[in-house]
Amino acid sequence: MAKQLSYHRMREIFARFQASEPEPKGELEHVNAFTLLVAVALSAQATDAGVNKATRTLFQIADTPRKMLDLGEEGLTEHIKTIGLFRQKAKNVMKLSRILVEDYDGQVPNSRAALQSLPGVGRKTANVVLNMWWHFPAQAVDTHIFRVGNRSGIAAGKDVAAVERAIEDNVPVDFQQHAHHWLILHGRYICVARKPKCGACHIRDLCDYEDKTL
Repeated sequence: MAKQLSYHRMREIFARFQASEPEPKGELEHVNAFTLLVAVALSAQATDAGVNKATRTLFQIADTPRKMLDLGEEGLTEHIKTIGLFRQKAKNVMKLSRILVEDYDGQVPNSRAALQSLPGVGRKTANVVLNMWWHFPAQAVDTHIFRVGNRSGIAAGKDVAAVERAIEDNVPVDFQQHAHHWLILHGRYICVARKPKCGACHIRDLCDYEDKTL
């Protein structure tokens, strides 16, 4: 595990990320807070592209908790059966839709604790929703961020919680809002798990990874 990079190196890294992609966006398609919540919950152990393919028609029919309940579990299952773990995910979406209708007047709450109390919603999902919909600088650590953080020294940590804390503690505040998107995209397309594309990486001179593929 790489040691944590210095403040000045962190500033330069994120300045380069910002110059390359000033307003990075998440790749999950959604139209409101509810559809974002559902899309993120469905994306566990699935690709964003696979989720988007399944939800394009779903969200035309069921873009609110009430409409999702009206669609029913069987109807939802038909839409998402190409996604991994679709049966359990369908059950969770129906349960959280009912809770949103009964306890939150059909609205998605915007505290991490309230979000995490919903079925199938863990800290990572809650952080994605808080960041993407409410623009709160929450750091959702997935496998890409965990790998990039440790490999580069940007956010070193032995587990997901430690990497999340390292991002919050070490990334300068003016870069916090988009930090997790920059890191996800970097891990998804450049700093990939096998044979990272170091030759195409614009922060390779600032990265502590010793086995660069140049």
